[in-house]
Order: sequence, then structure tokens, then C-alpha cells
Amino acid sequence: MPPEPRRLPALMALTLDGTGVAHAEQAARLCAAGVRWVQLRMKRADPGEWRREARAAVAACHRHGALLTVNDSVDVALEAGADGVHLGRHDGDWAAARARLGPRSLLGGTVNDERDARRAAGSDLDYVGIGPLRFTATKQNLSPVLGLEGIRALLPLLGGCPAWVIGGVRPSDLPAAREAGAAGVAVSSGLQAEGRVQAYLAAWDAAAALSP
Repeated sequence: MPPEPRRLPALMALTLDGTGVAHAEQAARLCAAGVRWVQLRMKRADPGEWRREARAAVAACHRHGALLTVNDSVDVALEAGADGVHLGRHDGDWAAARARLGPRSLLGGTVNDERDARRAAGSDLDYVGIGPLRFTATKQNLSPVLGLEGIRALLPLLGGCPAWVIGGVRPSDLPAAREAGAAGVAVSSGLQAEGRVQAYLAAWDAAAALSP
């Protein structure tokens, strides 16, 4: 079976298109900074480049003892030896993905509204990404912004499936996200500047220390 949900790292880092740095190198830098869960998110690559970067990113993450999940593609995840896959609302059927991945791989899905949340509750997902918390320019065709109150309303509908808040998340959001019941946060552009990984990790640890 995959790791217990509560044991998954609280900070999931997403690689980012358009930085001028290869995705595998982004993964390596994030891991060197302390990240232990990277999601490879490549929206603009051709299939060959995607597969090459995925294999290199898996190797980089595993050297650091970190997880690497692939966004959008079960095929790429399996071919690269990734630890799992994350599927958006229109990226494939969750049950079919689980059948192909087997019970040991991580499987995540995106939750944007009540319908998604109730579907996730009856699924075999290991976790969900829930949001967007606020507007973010890193995602095209952004779903309606939920805000913290919208996310707070959806969390009880997940049937216990752990949730990582996504979409413009800032370190200052982490205490409220944790208090609302989120298991962690997923961040992309917010981690690009030097020292930002440590800022998010410290903020989550501080929020944990305040929790009952």
C-alpha cells in the first residue's frame, strides 16, 4: 500500500513551465532545498521531452529520498518509475488509473467543487488537491476561485480523504489551511525564489505547533 496519508509530506512542490530551467533540474533544486514531494507538471512539452524529464526527475528525487508524482499521465508515470500520478478533472478516470497503477502507487485527483468532493469521497484516491485558494497565473483555464471559506466547506465532504490546498498559496495561509483540516499545501511559483521552500516548511511547522 502507499504510505499512510498522514505520512505524506505536508509540502508538495510543483515544477513550473517557462522558468528557463529544465523540470528535472527544478526537481533536483527543490529537493536540495528540503522538499520531499515533487509533482512534475509539464503542460507545454512534447511526449519525448516529457518522458526524458520524468525519468531524470524521478532519479533526482529518489536520490534525496523524495517522492515524485507525475501530473496528467499514467503512461508517463509508469514508464518513468514515478511514485504515482495526479489527475485533474479532465485527465482520466480515477478508477481506471488505479487499476493500471496498482495499490502501491500514489493516486491524487483535483477537487474544485462539491461534485468533485463527493466523487473523491467514494474513490480510491490517496489524496486530493483542493482549490484554487486564490487566483494564480500558473494555471490556464483556472477553475473558479474558492477562497478559504470555499475550501473549508468542501473538506468535510471528502470522506476523510486528505487534501492539499493549491492555488496561490502563501506561507501566511498555512495556519488557516491546517486549522481547516488540510493535510498540506501544494505550491508552484511561490517556491521559485531562494529561501522560499524553507519559508513554507517553517510556516507549516509553526502552524503544527499551534494545533491542539
